[in-house]
Amino acid sequence: MVIFKEFKEFAMRGNVIDLAVGVVIGGAFGAIVKSLVDDVIMPPIGLLVGNVDFSNLFWVLKEGAKTAGPYVSVAAAKQAGAVTLNVGLFINAVISFTIVAFAIFMLVKTINRLKREEKAEVAPEVVSKECRYCLSSIPEKATRCPHCTSQLD
Repeated sequence: MVIFKEFKEFAMRGNVIDLAVGVVIGGAFGAIVKSLVDDVIMPPIGLLVGNVDFSNLFWVLKEGAKTAGPYVSVAAAKQAGAVTLNVGLFINAVISFTIVAFAIFMLVKTINRLKREEKAEVAPEVVSKECRYCLSSIPEKATRCPHCTSQLD
């Protein structure tokens, strides 16, 4: 029973729950980005490059044992047992990664900006005085100048 109590305490921590929510949202975001790349971005690029469907851009490295090529799609080549180099799927994955990385960059940048603004609002006023020997600005409660190391009254 002790182990269940410890597990419950672990699972109910704020960080674990936040992480779980982040993973679920990340998975959903990944699906949206994959659809964006596969269904919205790549078709126009394929048209511009000459009616190329990037998801089916591949090279056959070894013919399939079941059926000889040519194969019309990656799925047909895999079904025939062929060994393929799937360049188009890799291109789609790189574009998906770039979009996700950019979205995360923008999110982190926004969060950092909000944190900086919050710190600027909360920063207490530093009361300072002037060192009579070197005329540097030092904290009010200082007993020794950090610049010239003079003993202060």
